[in-house]
Amino acid sequence: MSGRRVVVLDYGFGNVRSAVRALREVGADVTLTADRTAAMDADGLVVPGVGAFAACADGVRAVRGHEVVGRRLAGGRAVLGICVGMQIMFDRGVEHGDEAEGLGEWPGTVERIQATPVPHMGWNTVDTPADTALFDGVRDERFYFVHSYGVRRWGLQDTGRFEPPRVTWSEHGGDRFVAAVENGPLSATQFHPEKSGDAGLRLLENWVKGVQT
Repeated sequence: MSGRRVVVLDYGFGNVRSAVRALREVGADVTLTADRTAAMDADGLVVPGVGAFAACADGVRAVRGHEVVGRRLAGGRAVLGICVGMQIMFDRGVEHGDEAEGLGEWPGTVERIQATPVPHMGWNTVDTPADTALFDGVRDERFYFVHSYGVRRWGLQDTGRFEPPRVTWSEHGGDRFVAAVENGPLSATQFHPEKSGDAGLRLLENWVKGVQT
């Protein structure tokens, strides 16, 4: 994986230091920055996120990260969202009755998980599609989640014109939610791979391997 340059977008929200360390551990050449040019030029872009949906979405827009994500995806260049960094890729988020606009890369609504207890905090299994690349070698492993909100319905329809998205699910307290998505150049995880031990490192390594130089 020598030469794969990855930018972790530093927009004020996210567990950025842990993400940087984990990506470096799997061999990526990592830069932590909000610089738009660096984010555009990198082989891969990681958008982390913790906290409120609206605040993260606003933070990304404040550094023009939404433009970077859109342009990268239009050019088929890799982007990985983590936790709220995944959630803001959807159309909208609803928290405490307030609605906020996401980046709109996928249709769907981020809403409170209908389960007890919330937040969903700790290790959990995932239900992966048969043709997953992101979970190669770790399909039966557990990953670390910390969230109260998620996407409970996948809304992107398969038209047959493009390769269909690979959607991974998880369940907490009887409520099912999207745990990860692989959709061409855009991938994302609701859980924190950088906090998920060897399984999380393997997943990040899989993503980095798939980044085109």
